[in-house]
Amino acid sequence: MGHLNRQLDPTQNGFQAEKLELDLRKRIVGQDEAIEQIINMYQTFLAGMSSCGRPVGSFLFLGPTGSGKTRMVEALAESLVGNMQAVTKIDCAEFQHSHEIAKLIGAPPGYLGHRETHPLLSQEVLDQYQTEKLKLSFVLFDEIEKASDALWNLLLGILDKATLTLGDNRRVDFSRAIIFMTSNLGAAEMGSILRPSLGFAASEVERRRTEGRVDEGLAGKVNRAGVEAARRKFTPEFLNRIDKTVVFRVLGEPELRKILLIELGILQARIFSSAPGAAFVFSVTESAKDHLLREGADPKYGARHLKRAIDQSLVHPLSNLIATRQVCGGDLIRIDCDGSHLTFFQEAENMPASAMAAMVDIPLVIPATTLPARAPAHPARAVDVRSSRR
Repeated sequence: MGHLNRQLDPTQNGFQAEKLELDLRKRIVGQDEAIEQIINMYQTFLAGMSSCGRPVGSFLFLGPTGSGKTRMVEALAESLVGNMQAVTKIDCAEFQHSHEIAKLIGAPPGYLGHRETHPLLSQEVLDQYQTEKLKLSFVLFDEIEKASDALWNLLLGILDKATLTLGDNRRVDFSRAIIFMTSNLGAAEMGSILRPSLGFAASEVERRRTEGRVDEGLAGKVNRAGVEAARRKFTPEFLNRIDKTVVFRVLGEPELRKILLIELGILQARIFSSAPGAAFVFSVTESAKDHLLREGADPKYGARHLKRAIDQSLVHPLSNLIATRQVCGGDLIRIDCDGSHLTFFQEAENMPASAMAAMVDIPLVIPATTLPARAPAHPARAVDVRSSRR
């Protein structure tokens, strides 16, 4: 046996972890630290090096609303299982009183309605989305700061021993589950750091944030604000059982522009999948994208406000055009902006399915079906959405 002195590289990831990382970066924008921590956890799980008798991983996601905390969990489930709904989601706002914990673990024997109670965290519920290839569950406690102390105490046993005892003394095993907790704690402090209200510092910070250039010192202050807010809210024994606390970045205009492109792709995929026989393709000009960003770029609400702007300015008008048969299957629609609102133009019609699929970066197979009949010819090719709303 020869003697080797070869230096190894522990920073490399395996093929499956690299594939997951690439997929997450396509879906999530501006949250590199959270992606890195999830990839490290997943690589440890694949290597069989996860801690025995504990969940595969536990994360506390902090940050302002609309920064992608819940979306990160959904994207992980979508990447690994193929279904963004494959998450056992617990809305902690429903557990603000200690007696409501019975909805999670079920009522104990002897209590009225015991047999009719179906606990939200049973083993069947936990394992329902596991597959033959991936025996892994995703559990999300959304807005954990709104829950009562009783729920936090319940989590102590789950995070430490990967075990939950239900009301009827059945045991639930969390050793093949990833626990996620989200919270908006510290969001106000983060906002004040990133957007000072007075003087040159305000304009300089705002310019850097808009350009997507938050310096390391500022990022450190934001992280500390989030962590300190969590320490003030939660007990030390609770925080010590969490594997990693990640503070999500406030999204600037560059990140929102990338998210806009992702959301437009999701909308195009929805059009193709909801009615394949009536599928059409749309293109959005740069001026229309700028208009959507102006309507939806709100640092206070993050990407949530952008999604609302897309729904109001794009989805609703397209729905009206589809309902009135001004847009039919095989059409190519160009979406532009005249300064105050979006305008819609029909560029082509009766396009074959193969041509439409080639125009969009979506791997979809559109069945060859009869295209719906078009409504009587409209005198103008440009559609004024304001008139259709009236």
